[in-house]
Amino acid sequence: MTTEPDTQAPLTPSTELSTKYTPAEVEGPLYERWVEAGYFTPDSSSDRPPYSIVIPPPNVTGTLHLGHALDHTLMDALTRRRRMQGYEVLWLPGMDHAGIATQNVVERELAKHEGKSRHDLGREAFVERVWKWKEESGGKITGQMRRLGDGVDWSRSRFTMDEGLSRAVQTIFKRLYDDGLIYRAERIINWCPRCQTALSDIEVEHSDDEGELISIRYGDGENAIVVATTRAETMLGDTAVAVHPDDERYAHLVGTEVELPLTNRRIPIIADEHVDPSFGTGAVKVTPAHDPNDFEIGQRHGLPNITVMDERAVITASGPFFGLDRFEARPAVVAALREDGRIVAEKRPYVHAVGHCSRCDTVVEPRLSLQWFVKVETLAKEAGDAVRDGRVNIHPPELAKRYFDWVDNMHDWCISRQLWWGHRIPVWYSPDGEVRCVGPDEEPPGREWTQDPDVLDTWFSSGLWPFSTLGWPDDTADLRKFYPTSVLVTGYDIIFFWVARMMLFGLYAMDGKQPFDVVALHGLVRDKYGKKMSKSRGNTVDPLDWMDAYGSDALRFMLARGANPGSDQASSEEWVAGARNFCNKLWNATRFALLNGADASAELPSELSPADRWILSRLHTVLAEVDDLYERYEFAKLTDILYHFAWDEVCDWYVELAKPELAAGGAQADTTRAVLGHVLDRLLRVLHPVTPFVTEALWTALTGQESVVIAEWPKADPSRHDPAAEAEIEALQRVVTEVRRFRSDQGLKPTQRVPARLDGLDTAGLAAHSTLIRSLVRLDPPGDEFAPSASVSIGGFAGSAQVDVAVDTSGTIDVAAERRRLEKDLAAAEKERAQNAGKLGNEAFLAKAPDAVVVKVRERLAAAESDLTRLQAQLAALPTA
Repeated sequence: MTTEPDTQAPLTPSTELSTKYTPAEVEGPLYERWVEAGYFTPDSSSDRPPYSIVIPPPNVTGTLHLGHALDHTLMDALTRRRRMQGYEVLWLPGMDHAGIATQNVVERELAKHEGKSRHDLGREAFVERVWKWKEESGGKITGQMRRLGDGVDWSRSRFTMDEGLSRAVQTIFKRLYDDGLIYRAERIINWCPRCQTALSDIEVEHSDDEGELISIRYGDGENAIVVATTRAETMLGDTAVAVHPDDERYAHLVGTEVELPLTNRRIPIIADEHVDPSFGTGAVKVTPAHDPNDFEIGQRHGLPNITVMDERAVITASGPFFGLDRFEARPAVVAALREDGRIVAEKRPYVHAVGHCSRCDTVVEPRLSLQWFVKVETLAKEAGDAVRDGRVNIHPPELAKRYFDWVDNMHDWCISRQLWWGHRIPVWYSPDGEVRCVGPDEEPPGREWTQDPDVLDTWFSSGLWPFSTLGWPDDTADLRKFYPTSVLVTGYDIIFFWVARMMLFGLYAMDGKQPFDVVALHGLVRDKYGKKMSKSRGNTVDPLDWMDAYGSDALRFMLARGANPGSDQASSEEWVAGARNFCNKLWNATRFALLNGADASAELPSELSPADRWILSRLHTVLAEVDDLYERYEFAKLTDILYHFAWDEVCDWYVELAKPELAAGGAQADTTRAVLGHVLDRLLRVLHPVTPFVTEALWTALTGQESVVIAEWPKADPSRHDPAAEAEIEALQRVVTEVRRFRSDQGLKPTQRVPARLDGLDTAGLAAHSTLIRSLVRLDPPGDEFAPSASVSIGGFAGSAQVDVAVDTSGTIDVAAERRRLEKDLAAAEKERAQNAGKLGNEAFLAKAPDAVVVKVRERLAAAESDLTRLQAQLAALPTA
């Protein structure tokens, strides 16, 4: 699908670019043209090398946020580049059914508009209602993706609950079950009393909350022992007190029993190495049915599991607290203990980490519950080995440690959820207790059998995403061509939950073949102050707002320019506006080139000017650097390099150097047109993956070809490297920059021409550029009555050469106004010098100030002294009359 510009039919470039770039007029039509042309639809039967990415499926519940926009920008850049390099590229889109989140949304809508609960509708009718909501609401994400320019293959779009993926879920569940890797057991899980379902770890958000730490005395006299808890109500379910085996303070108590207050029960004092003897009193209450660590202790010591709360977190223990909500029971229990003389200490407020349901913000309750689990030990070892042996590479490499910390210490995964929306667990029970797991091609058992009411964790189906979306369990052409996928681009925050689970399932289902070759991790998008975005802070941003205001390319460029591997990045509207200005700069430069006959198809002549050789050398150096950085997923660096090359070197320098050549006409003008076309052609192509819309509009106008989407990726030509030309133009730039600064210091307007004498250009190797330099800095040759009033010397050239510039400003400036300006600046510089000199002369300041602060003060003093010297010289050079 790629095309080589040099082998195309005669070009028909356009010179009819509008004077101003208006993204809203360009982006939508261009995107639809790309989709209709089939640029993003790969052929799985082709012999091109494959390159594939499956999109991290956004939840169907909402819209894309800035984190999604970053994800999509980076994936789009990778796939657009590979497509231009001649790969058969598949970027597969889709969405996740997001079980608990979607069910919550629909339940709220049902209550709000109809005053009903899901139980009023019944399971079947409620699930139908969720499907209807999904069809109505899912299009928001699709629209945002199109606005962003996502080059995805819409014909292959998948949904985690469509027919094919549901079949994949049943298939792998059956295989894991038959292999003994899925089991049902009572374990402590995260439980949301409001949603009334188990939660995965990623659905629990921890925050530092104010609570209380209550120290309670169990027993009396010499046998008394003190424990502390933030959840006093759970003591009703205590079945032991634990101490460390080596803690001599309690050695005499181990093996004895102590009375549990308020319950008329006696519980044992046991020794377990899990207890930290240095924390608190060194003794802990053990509530196996309501704490994961206590459950493990209970399993080791054969303790009973006493459940004292139901699924709504209401107390079920008989006695005065029965029927109270946990937060009502807590103060009631503390009051009863206080009345009984059992409270040793109370600490309020006591700040500690508390888990909240990420969907409804309810405090999560650890709860003993009968659930389905995946046995992960062997699967997790394979997932770790795949990274260790190099089948999967993690970028940046330093984040591999986080991955190993997770997979090497993974606990069995609770996969069942007490919801109605999701993949129903394919297990059936007979009236006499027989259990049967049913695969996708098997008929359910008889009518008297009942199916398990639970559904699977959303992460179960999304864990199959890299291969279920390609047609697994069938042997499809897509699966053969595009699996393993090439790269997974995602945030480091879900490396534990999604990345690891895709590794577990991919290696298991695909006979040891990894789900992706590379995991490219980026950070979170924060606000311009580095704060995490949240609705409560009021600093969230709808990407559409910035795209509406500045264009999709501007948003993409801003996001890519901040995307250092594995690091969080700040974002702000000002930076998007700056990226918009960059797009405008490209537009204006290309429009100038077109109006001046730039020819992207012309052969470059062998005889080139130093400026031509310089820009070609810089271009091909940049192309090599960008290629290297793409392979290392260094998006911020490659984007920054392209920004400065395009803005500083092409637009600000080469275009300016080209103007006199173009105006002069002749053979050199033709050469300049060819070089300008060559450079812009390749610059627009290499910028295309990050800024697809503006580059498409400009490149097709410049070249007359079909689309930059299918153009060939520009390759670096090492033979264009020209250190001599680079050194020569850098010397010219130094002279021009210093003279412009000198003119500004003299109060000359940028467009004002003055007579000047230039000495030393020959020794600096710039004699051939005398006319060009004068043109760039608005200096006329000196006349017969030339009387220099100011001068500047410019050094730094080879062989200690120096360029001296003297100007005659008589009659060109308001001497009185200039004197007042310089005297004002001189007074400010004298004040700055005095302040900093005073600090450095103060022994107390020097003794207390950090070294870095002292260094800054010295730098400010040196700058002030330099300003004084310069300003005094300028004042002295002013005419006296």
